[in-house]
Amino acid sequence: MALGFRWRRRFPAALAAALILAFAGPAFAGGSAVVFMYHRFGQTTHPSTNTTIAQLDAHIAELTSGRYAVLPLPEIVAAIREARDLPDRTVGLSVDDAFLSLYTEGWPRFRKAGLPLTLFVATGAIDRGYRNYMSWNRIRELAAAGVTIGSQTDTHPHMPVLSPEANAAELARSNERFERELGKRPSLFAYPFGENSRAVRGVVERAGFVAAFGQHSGVLYPGADRFFLPRFAMNEAYGSASRFRLAANALPIEARDIAPADPLLSPGTNPPDFAFTVTGAALRSLASIACYASGQGRASVNRLGEDRVAVRVEKAFPPGRARINCTMPAGDGRWRWFGMQFYVPRP
Repeated sequence: MALGFRWRRRFPAALAAALILAFAGPAFAGGSAVVFMYHRFGQTTHPSTNTTIAQLDAHIAELTSGRYAVLPLPEIVAAIREARDLPDRTVGLSVDDAFLSLYTEGWPRFRKAGLPLTLFVATGAIDRGYRNYMSWNRIRELAAAGVTIGSQTDTHPHMPVLSPEANAAELARSNERFERELGKRPSLFAYPFGENSRAVRGVVERAGFVAAFGQHSGVLYPGADRFFLPRFAMNEAYGSASRFRLAANALPIEARDIAPADPLLSPGTNPPDFAFTVTGAALRSLASIACYASGQGRASVNRLGEDRVAVRVEKAFPPGRARINCTMPAGDGRWRWFGMQFYVPRP
């Protein structure tokens, strides 16, 4: 049973929570959740950001199979922040960029299935009336129907290469537009292209957002950096029903003391000396961890004591986005997952 926004309008919050727990299975202490990210639907001319209609229908069929608790993203973030229990296989859904195909293809299907949704909007594209983007009227229609609206800046820039002042201005302009068009500013943020840095994170936090999402694979859990939360990106190449099911059933590798502390890489920090300390249930299976670097395949993993992992990347990443993903089996056909996205500026 997938419990979406329509249930929340009919039942008090406490009763809705009890129903979720009853139908979705046992909760983990503190909880964890998988969040998916989409862009386009049925626009096969853009395969790197598109999900086919057949893929989307398969995803929705999986989510409404009775195995998952599909919750609004603000509720998931609140539970993670407060270390409250979540049902096993909690899932959140998000869409970036407000392409028109969400309104014409994606939203009718999500709405029919009763699945709650968050839409991250870069306001400049809407204000300029770009072709194949939604209008403010359509965004207001989705918001009135229960869709959470999040921010993705004004012009959708590469934030790590802008100054803090320029990034703050981006957020101020977009927040002013949200307030004028929707009556309030968003509390959730998604980094354009998933690109982040310590400086960018600070600007977003100071702007008053309660959490921010990237585009790196992984699972939300209490203690995760709430200003660089992971999402599994869906597109034609990585949107098969089997991969979706694998990700929807993922569990976290709970990591802390992550190095380097800044995902913005310079010539002196590329390739990164990537390392992290593992806590929680994943520690019992740490011997089975495997890590992979963008364009380089499987990386060498060294244990530093009982709980710390060092990942050796052989070659420097080229300019642009790069990722390291680490996984380990969790039993019952499920996998634990931890990923990090880096950004290498162009010379």
